[in-house]
Amino acid sequence: MPRVAFRLRIKAGKEAEYDAAHRNVWPALLSKLKEVGVSKYSIFRREQDLFLIMQVDDFDAAWRSLDKDPTNLKWQEEMGKLFEPVPGLKPGEKFAMMKEVFYME
Repeated sequence: MPRVAFRLRIKAGKEAEYDAAHRNVWPALLSKLKEVGVSKYSIFRREQDLFLIMQVDDFDAAWRSLDKDPTNLKWQEEMGKLFEPVPGLKPGEKFAMMKEVFYME
């Protein structure tokens, strides 16, 4: 299954709030992520920088579905208060997608 990664950035001083929210991700959101095909989802944080890695057959289709889901929309609204723009986003990009250049299984 394809793996994708992207990065996000938390506002300075919001790191603890972000970490706390992710210790208690809503069960309905976790179910929806699985329903749209997301698995093996990890978020790594170093200070304000986040690296999100997941397996998903079709990232774009999964996010189109999530963008219509009320639970996800509410979660994104809450989390959106914690983010700042990611440097280097290209026009029209929603996420700063990363290219996998090495993987060892």
